[in-house]
Amino acid sequence: MWSGATASRSYDLPVRIVDRLIATSLPVVPRPVVRRFADRYMAGERLDDAIATVGRLNRLGASATVDVLGEFVNDREQAAHTVEQYLEALDAIHRTGLDANVSVKLTAVGLEIEPALALGNARRIVQSAASLGNFVRIDMEHSGVTDETLDVYSTLRREGFDNVGIVLQSCMRRSVSDVRSMAKLQPRVRLVKGIYVEPPSIAYTTPAQINASFERLIEELADIGSHIAAATHDEQLIAAMQRVARERSLTRDLYEFQMLLGVREGLRDRLLASGERVRIYVPYGDAWYGYSIRRLKENPSIAGYVAQDVARRLVGR
Repeated sequence: MWSGATASRSYDLPVRIVDRLIATSLPVVPRPVVRRFADRYMAGERLDDAIATVGRLNRLGASATVDVLGEFVNDREQAAHTVEQYLEALDAIHRTGLDANVSVKLTAVGLEIEPALALGNARRIVQSAASLGNFVRIDMEHSGVTDETLDVYSTLRREGFDNVGIVLQSCMRRSVSDVRSMAKLQPRVRLVKGIYVEPPSIAYTTPAQINASFERLIEELADIGSHIAAATHDEQLIAAMQRVARERSLTRDLYEFQMLLGVREGLRDRLLASGERVRIYVPYGDAWYGYSIRRLKENPSIAGYVAQDVARRLVGR
C-alpha cells in the first residue's frame, strides 16, 4: 500500500485538525457517503470495471497493476475464490492485450490460515501469470506477517519464478537489511512509505525519518541492480528517484513510478509527459468499504474534501 501527499491545497493547522477528526469518525459515516469517496479510488466491483479502467489508463500512456480487494481472509473457500478471481483477471488482461499486471496480498489467499496454503495459492497465481507472460507483485502488509511474506517470495524465486516481485516499506527499520539479504535475487521491488501503525522499536514514525529511509532504500536497491518501482505521490521522493536514475545512468526500463488510482492525476500526467514510466494501482471488488475507510484515514485531506462536497449538496437541496 502507498502513503504520501495526495492533495494540492495548502493547509493551516485548524484545517488539518478538522480533516483528521472527519477521518477518524468514518466508521459511523453512512455507507452511501463512503461509496461516493470509493468511486474516486477504485475501478468498481466487477472485473469488467477494472478492465475498462485499465484501458483508459493505457490510452493515457500509463500502465496498471490490478488488485482484487480483500485481505485478512480466515476461510479457505474465500481464499480459493480470491485465487480464481486473480486467474480470471490475468486471463482478461491477456485477452484484451492490456498493459497491466496484478498485485496480491497474501492474507487474502490464506496467509493467516496457514503459510503453506498462501504459498500454494500464490504459486498458482504466479504460474498462471508466467504462462501468459505476465507479472505478479506480492504486497507487504503489517509487521506480524513480514517474515512469512518474504519467505513466500523467496521460495517462489528459488523455484525459478522470475515473474514475481515484492514490496518493502521505508517506515520499517529492517528494510535495508531485507534488501541486502535478497541481493542475490536482484528483486523487483515496489518501494512504499507504508501505512500500518507500527511501534517505534521497529518503525520510523516521523515523516522526515520515513522519507530519509525511502531515499536510502532507493540507493540500496540501485546498488544491487533491482528494478525499482517508486510508489509515492511525494514530489521530494520522486525527485530523489530521478536523481539516482541520472547518477547511475538507469534507463527507464529499470525503474518506474507507481501511484494510486484517483490520486494526484495532474502529477501523473506531468510524469507521463516527461517520458517517465508510470503504473497506476487499480483495485476492484466487493470489499470496497474496508479499502475506502483505510484510504480516507490514510489521507485526511481527502476526507475533508468529501465532507465539503457532501455539505454543498445538502445545502443545495
